[in-house]
Amino acid sequence: MDADELYGLPLDRFTPERNALAKELRGSGRREEAAEVAALRKPSVAAWAVNQLVRTQRRAVGELFEAGDGLRAAHEQVLAGSGGGGTLRGAVERERDAVEALIVTARGLLTSQGHDLSPAIIDRVAETLHAAALDDDARAQVLDGRLERELRHVGLGVVAAGAVPASQPARPKAPVADRASAADRAAAEQAAREQAEARAAARVAEREARRRLERAERAAGAAAERRDRAAQALEQAEAELEDARAELEEAEAELREAERGLGDR
Repeated sequence: MDADELYGLPLDRFTPERNALAKELRGSGRREEAAEVAALRKPSVAAWAVNQLVRTQRRAVGELFEAGDGLRAAHEQVLAGSGGGGTLRGAVERERDAVEALIVTARGLLTSQGHDLSPAIIDRVAETLHAAALDDDARAQVLDGRLERELRHVGLGVVAAGAVPASQPARPKAPVADRASAADRAAAEQAAREQAEARAAARVAEREARRRLERAERAAGAAAERRDRAAQALEQAEAELEDARAELEEAEAELREAERGLGDR
């Protein structure tokens, strides 16, 4: 058993197997490695489910990443004004289908208590898979099958089909012919106003999304720091508890030996 194998075990075996491995390493004098193993965090249920998918569904996970790359490329083309709504819709559907194919497998996994994964857990698994498809950092965390907590993609998302991206320059309209009727000119002016309003609304939405993203990142950073401090305290306590148990076992053995010595006299 090594540290990597711990993440492929049934979830209820993670902690006892981790502690046993840490104890084994300490017993062989590899105290630094033992401390690293003792500090490993038990995955959340959703993270554990994603780890199992990554370890057992390599082809489907590869399809997910390819679909995510395709969606990002289609999104960039739309923003650059060189892609169409049909291409973007197709990329969105492919990524969604890739996530759903893995979710079908995830629904067959059982919790430590032998129950099906709850709808809330399935949603978190789907969010993590979606994040791994679209974000390089999330993908790197997921790839080795040692994820400890579920992930969520935070960003501006894809541009809806038919919408005018804020970064896309307005295309000049063909001039209205001098012979055009007043109705034609009014229609052209109305279309221009609607296009300008759409661009303005898109810019406002983008700015608001960026502000929300910044707030979310700050909140997530603060929460992560609190979580890490708590996790470190817990891990230290578990390591100290394990050492105390080892000392207790040694003391009990010494006591039994001393009692046997007294009985022989």
